[in-house]
Amino acid sequence: MNLHQVLKKPLVTEKGTILQQEGKYCFVVADKASKWEIKRAVEMVFDVNVTSVNVMNMHGKQRRMGRRTFQEPAWKKAVVTLQEGQSIQLFEGV
Repeated sequence: MNLHQVLKKPLVTEKGTILQQEGKYCFVVADKASKWEIKRAVEMVFDVNVTSVNVMNMHGKQRRMGRRTFQEPAWKKAVVTLQEGQSIQLFEGV
């Protein structure tokens, strides 16, 4: 997998902003991406040193519109921990 296809978008949530104080950042990543690929992609794109990567498979939610129900697609979330004193400027001021 190409490293530019690994990171889909940053995940900005209330819990994610609390984790930023500890040097942890959340991303939506490709379904087939491994921890090693995620680590290399973050280090290459943001020029930081990654300490650890935690990955979670998020199940799609059941939604309703009137009488019809449908399933949202599943996706993969990565929480990346950086070395002490480093940060990603993309998330600053959000």
